[in-house]
Amino acid sequence: MGIIELENIEIYAHHGCFETERVVGNKFVVQVRLLADCSKAAKTDNLSDALNYQTVYDIVEREMKIPSALIEHVAGRILNALFAEFPHQLEEARVTVSKIAPPLRGHVQKASVTLEKRRQ
Repeated sequence: MGIIELENIEIYAHHGCFETERVVGNKFVVQVRLLADCSKAAKTDNLSDALNYQTVYDIVEREMKIPSALIEHVAGRILNALFAEFPHQLEEARVTVSKIAPPLRGHVQKASVTLEKRRQ
């Protein structure tokens, strides 16, 4: 098994409970940590045997483009899409979605939600 991480994926998106957030948008940062079978790719040095990082990024980008009230919902969609895309390699995944400078009373650098999933 191996650990694959995509760190600090910055995406401007339109998530939030307030209409203004969904209209104006905000900066989000996504972290993805994957536990996957990397043994074949380690032997062959062939991209077709690897869990493709670009595909992971594309999934994150696609799901972040769909407006949601809650970042929990976004993180859950990303997890489900990753498991659907990589049915044979992916064993576990953790996704953190952070909203930068959320509209709260007071200064908050970011609000984050982390969800994890294991293959059954």
